[in-house]
Amino acid sequence: MTDAATTRSPLRALWGATHPGPTLVVTVLSLALGIAAGLEPWRLGLLVVAVFAGQVSVGLSNDAIDGARDATVGRTDKPIAGGALTPERALAVAVGALVLAVLLSAPLGAALVAAHAIALASAWAYNAGLKSTPVSIVPFVLSFGLFPSFATLAGPDPELAAPWAALAGAALGAAVHLTNVVRDLDDDRRTGVRGLPHRLGARASVLIAAAGIVVGALAVLLGPSGGANAVGTVFFTAVVVVAVVTAVLVLVRPPGRAVFQLTMLAALLLAAQLVVS
Repeated sequence: MTDAATTRSPLRALWGATHPGPTLVVTVLSLALGIAAGLEPWRLGLLVVAVFAGQVSVGLSNDAIDGARDATVGRTDKPIAGGALTPERALAVAVGALVLAVLLSAPLGAALVAAHAIALASAWAYNAGLKSTPVSIVPFVLSFGLFPSFATLAGPDPELAAPWAALAGAALGAAVHLTNVVRDLDDDRRTGVRGLPHRLGARASVLIAAAGIVVGALAVLLGPSGGANAVGTVFFTAVVVVAVVTAVLVLVRPPGRAVFQLTMLAALLLAAQLVVS
């Protein structure tokens, strides 16, 4: 057990195992999409808390299932691998958060409950084993593709988001998966994880992610019935510029942290473009 692990409080350890960055980003994105959809305050509040609970469950289940693998590759910065949190406790809280996410979705209608449950089941399936298969990208495409519909399904007249929004969400999910895994390719191979990015390789994964982000941005630019607005056009241009720079960089040098950060920047710009469109 590391010194860091022994000094970390139980609550802080739990929070650290939720993957706080992605959890907060997805939660804030649900808030932004809900505001853009014009949800009433009580509906918006329930949606945001339900999404937050769902993301907590996904992050904790991921670290609980991967605890032994993380310890094998020396990831003692993670609470479970470092000994500050047991896998059993993390999994118990993850299950509780999962149930809470579904219960909080219920007052917003059966359609949202179904969409949220499908997205969460997909994410848990990835954590439970799909991450080590050639179809590891599918849970991300499915869950993120459904995500823009959360806000529209939470309204008084529930409906699925427009196809162009679903396409943008799917492209965002694919990019997150392909790029996020790149940082851990070597560690994953050592522990037997061979998902799609591992089979494609780092360079191909980043190039496909960048291309997918551009496709998603193009869908958001051209999809709305009112046509492109000035703000949306600015975000689209920014997405394309960052994606092109990323592609050029990955072609001339081995993928590194800068490439990962640039791809994530392009993905965040795509998310912002989706919100303002």
